[in-house]
Amino acid sequence: MAQDPRLTLQHFITSLERHFEAVSTRRSPGDPAVEQAYYELEDAFLAYEEALEDNFQEFLPMMQLEEDEE
Repeated sequence: MAQDPRLTLQHFITSLERHFEAVSTRRSPGDPAVEQAYYELEDAFLAYEEALEDNFQEFLPMMQLEEDEE
């Protein structure tokens, strides 16, 4: 079932704000709040991109970097 692009956009924006808050209040280099916010932002980005594609056949002008597997 295709997700509502407006709702996924709102979730993406909220995730960006949470990520900013986590980074700006980081307590240590390995702060788990920053890592959690990163993954939530990644999920929100992918959901929004998928909703755009499913509903409008449109894509975002940015790509997710893939990690090297070594």
